[in-house]
Amino acid sequence: MRTTQATPARPLLLVALAIVAAGSMLITPYKASAENEPLTREREFTGGAADSPAAAASRALGAPVAELGKDTRGYPRRQVLALDPVDPADKSVKLGLVPYHGIAPKLNSLQRLGDRVSVEVTGRSAGGHRLYLVTVTAPESAAQARAQERTRRLIEDARVTSARQVAGYKAPVFVNGNIHGNEWEGTDASLKLIERLATANDARTKDLLAHTRLYFNITANPDGRIAGTRANANGFDLNRDFVTASQPETRAMRQIQIDKQPAVMLDLHGYVNGTLIEPTTPPHGENYEYDLFLKNTYANALGMEKAVNSLGYTPGRDGVEPAQIPFRDAEEGWDDWPPIFTPQYAAFHGTVAAHTVEIPLTVNNAAYNLPAEELRRRSAINTAVAGAALNATLDFVRTRRTALIADQIEVFRRGARGAAQVPVSPSTVPGVPGIGPEDVYTTRFPRAYVIPSGTTAAARLVDHLIANDIRVTRANSPAGAYVVDMRQPKRGLANALLADGRDISGKVSAMYDISGWSLGRLWGAKVTPVDRLPAARPVSRAAQVSSVPAYGNLRLRLDDANAYAALNSLLKQGVPVRRDGAGQVVVPASARRTAAKAARVHNVAFTATPFTGTTPLHRVRVAAAVTSGELFALREMGFEVTPVSTEILNAGFKWASTDVLFASAGLDPARLNAPARSALNAFLAGRGHGLVGRGAVGAQVNAGAGLLPVTAVEGNGDANGVVRVVSSGAPGYGFVYAPVWFTGLGAGVRVEESYAAGNPLVSGHWRANADGSGSPAAASGKPSVVSGPHAVLFGTEPLFRDHPKGEFPQVAQALFTMAHASSGLG
Repeated sequence: MRTTQATPARPLLLVALAIVAAGSMLITPYKASAENEPLTREREFTGGAADSPAAAASRALGAPVAELGKDTRGYPRRQVLALDPVDPADKSVKLGLVPYHGIAPKLNSLQRLGDRVSVEVTGRSAGGHRLYLVTVTAPESAAQARAQERTRRLIEDARVTSARQVAGYKAPVFVNGNIHGNEWEGTDASLKLIERLATANDARTKDLLAHTRLYFNITANPDGRIAGTRANANGFDLNRDFVTASQPETRAMRQIQIDKQPAVMLDLHGYVNGTLIEPTTPPHGENYEYDLFLKNTYANALGMEKAVNSLGYTPGRDGVEPAQIPFRDAEEGWDDWPPIFTPQYAAFHGTVAAHTVEIPLTVNNAAYNLPAEELRRRSAINTAVAGAALNATLDFVRTRRTALIADQIEVFRRGARGAAQVPVSPSTVPGVPGIGPEDVYTTRFPRAYVIPSGTTAAARLVDHLIANDIRVTRANSPAGAYVVDMRQPKRGLANALLADGRDISGKVSAMYDISGWSLGRLWGAKVTPVDRLPAARPVSRAAQVSSVPAYGNLRLRLDDANAYAALNSLLKQGVPVRRDGAGQVVVPASARRTAAKAARVHNVAFTATPFTGTTPLHRVRVAAAVTSGELFALREMGFEVTPVSTEILNAGFKWASTDVLFASAGLDPARLNAPARSALNAFLAGRGHGLVGRGAVGAQVNAGAGLLPVTAVEGNGDANGVVRVVSSGAPGYGFVYAPVWFTGLGAGVRVEESYAAGNPLVSGHWRANADGSGSPAAASGKPSVVSGPHAVLFGTEPLFRDHPKGEFPQVAQALFTMAHASSGLG
């Protein structure tokens, strides 16, 4: 047992013989030829035909169309990048670092230094800024590039069993910089390293580049780099988004990892003093091949630690503490359990040494107000520390390239063959004191998962799995179910996404971030593990669900987030939609063409009906005091949303432009001035208006306005995960973070949903508070969602980080109900 305690201050994560000959071509001297693309004007690589069904499906999902691995041009791939306007307000400037507008000219100059540096644009950020991937390697002809790609696929397909069979393969290394926008220096360290590698003629550099491809995601979060924010322009922490992949930057990083298949990766962060270098404390992700991951990650961490400490910085002179490795130096608090972090997600794509590196000296948030001279001193040290970690990693790869590729081959072999995981033991990392049972996490993989077809939710889930490079088949029948055979190279990722997960409340006292995330329970599709594999054929995308009958009025069931998006698009266009009982609406036959377009865009099915419906609906205008994830989800569903806050209401908000308030964050009734409080309460009590509240903030707004006579009880504020719920219409599962439940229900309060009896937690971490309150047992059987004439209150988190798709309809229905409160809709 490791005994040194650490208090987390930031997130961590924490084959044929023919190809041997083909692979050997990869290290032959470069010669100019027609196969190598000359210097070109800037273009964004977009893969194949933009109008293909697959491309259209990718766009509908928000996925990048580009498939970088299918681009087999030779290297270098030089281009002239268009320059961005100079932005003197870029927050990098004060730190003496490269501002975003300085990156394109810097990359242009680096490409001119020789024939080792190539630049591609992999997409654009939420704020519209280009995302740059730089490749540094010895030059390759197009034939050599094709050989590299063939070999990569053979490794992933588990069609090789030994690194000797792919002796000419260049080991891929991925460096991810600046994923948190106000953790800047990883970008600058990468640019300095690229510049050195572009021209260095020493034998070590030549050997490295002859046998390695180095990929640098220069700034993963340009929006945040410019603005000095952790999040992107949509307010998302990108290092929490890999399970959901809601953001374009995350999807670009995902595609790099799929197409480049790095054996080693660094994710450069800040700020923890001394420099914190993964591997992490327990609990460890149960779906990884953790023995291979730990062996290599720990070995590289030792090298990085030595390199960082060798810089000679001291606590007394420079304010820099010695580097630390949480696996060795801490008991808990820096876990690698959830695959929402970049290195943990990378492990599922064959990365056998992956690290979050937290550089030491804080320059963001409150520290950003320090004098520029001090900030530049700190940033220079941070850049040097990140550079030392990079250089040590390159030495590690150069000396252990064959062993790293062998372990990557073994990751994919175990998955494809259905081999057992190998538990870690003291022999996995010799010399580390205290490795024991607390480090052992494995799981049982089912033979397959079955997903019944025919629903929007199933199609969305299947396309998401395929976008993550998980192989999906479909049973051989007209309405055949989708099948995820768990004997596939990336079984770990498939299981991490689809399985229920585990209740780890008893394993550690607290987790760094979320502990449960099951797409099988939260995304609205039925997912069943099975022990026998049905006969099935491979699919490259889910079958379309969209349909519109050729006759009659059209009925749309409101059982999915996409159905609400379709409804809102129809209402926006002025289509006279009417309610038809609970959970469905009727569109008149006269709007068939408009409905057909909505069906295609949102992949929903309309059915014929002779009825005209009852209550007419209008578009819902939402004032939203919510988290960034909730705001994004509301807009995904097509609601007209105006963000509000305590400050905005105090400044005099015009409630006449709003139908309903959604309150979950950023609104404190106790801090409202008298006019704002009066206006808010008058709005909430008015005819045709109401409140949708979530969590403690929603309950406070409700209590202040006197809408629902209930008492909100707050559970453990750190509790999170997948829970069982009971209701007449919800999917049976929900997600919680800081769960809330309701007691003391007065007259007119209706229970819409309750936590299941017993222990409602399916997977995640939920303990009682120190005083014994706030436990799952205390929530057992208690209402989790309640409603009344002017309010609906949620104790769960149905829109959390745009993730639990199957719960989105609950919120949408509540918004429509409150916006039509005078109609008595329920």
